[in-house]
Amino acid sequence: MSDPTVDWLLTSDPAIRWQALRDLTDASPEEVAAERARVPHEGWGALLLSKQLPSGDWGPDEKPGDRWQWNLSTLVQLRWFDPDPHDEKVATAIAATRDQVTWGPEFGDASFFDGETEECINGQTLSVGAYFGQPVEPLVTKLLGGEQPDGGWNCDSERGSTVSSFDSTLCVIEGLLLYERHGGPQASAAAAARVRGEEYLLQRGLFRSKRTGEVADERYLDVGLPQRWRYDILRALDHFQRVGEAPDPRVAEALDVVEQKRDADGRWPLVEHREIGHRHLDGEIGEDHAARWNTLRGLRVLRWAGRTI
Repeated sequence: MSDPTVDWLLTSDPAIRWQALRDLTDASPEEVAAERARVPHEGWGALLLSKQLPSGDWGPDEKPGDRWQWNLSTLVQLRWFDPDPHDEKVATAIAATRDQVTWGPEFGDASFFDGETEECINGQTLSVGAYFGQPVEPLVTKLLGGEQPDGGWNCDSERGSTVSSFDSTLCVIEGLLLYERHGGPQASAAAAARVRGEEYLLQRGLFRSKRTGEVADERYLDVGLPQRWRYDILRALDHFQRVGEAPDPRVAEALDVVEQKRDADGRWPLVEHREIGHRHLDGEIGEDHAARWNTLRGLRVLRWAGRTI
């Protein structure tokens, strides 16, 4: 008997359908691969790829700081879709980013995949670069050198911070995991650093202050989109399920919170991080389809944890 919530996801864009087939059904590898192959050529994936400018950039440079935000936000969004990096359209677009896009004069016109200075930004850049098979060794070196004594990372380290943050730590460990899986000379060091970063989050139950035991930030309990630098417990749980190990007992409370946010239809509503702009697909994805992203992530996390979906 089919699950109506999974069926609902399977009526969505190929970017969601292929992941739902892989993560929530018993579809064959061939069926999953065929659906994934559609992502760069139909729907949101095709639309996103069409937004690249001849300069290699992904959006207008209307005011200082706009260009890098468009570039990073768009590539992170493409990374959500998980298209085949070897698809010709994808590979061509990423090569143009690698060869033409920089962080601008503020950062010495550093190449995009070399990153800039803030760990939350560099962690996201590493996720994109590692996933799409780009040269990221200088970026990995930078991130490994920025680990805090408590095992995590903080974007304020350049301003003297010596303690970590949930947001920056998650951004970095997501990137390190992808770097490990795509190989590289620093894979062992990256794996060890990732585990230390995960322990930072686990010691806090994914959302509590280690010092007080209170909720560190109420926004961490949101099931939010878009996923950029902003932390939330579903994003953290989704990272741990990607690692592929059995759930640590310390994530049980976070799983409870996520499960309680499920509505009567078995879905998770959209909670939007409005302060984060620079998105090409606002109108195309819309509230209904954005909720599908949350539902896809919610269901696969519950499945990983052995909870009824």
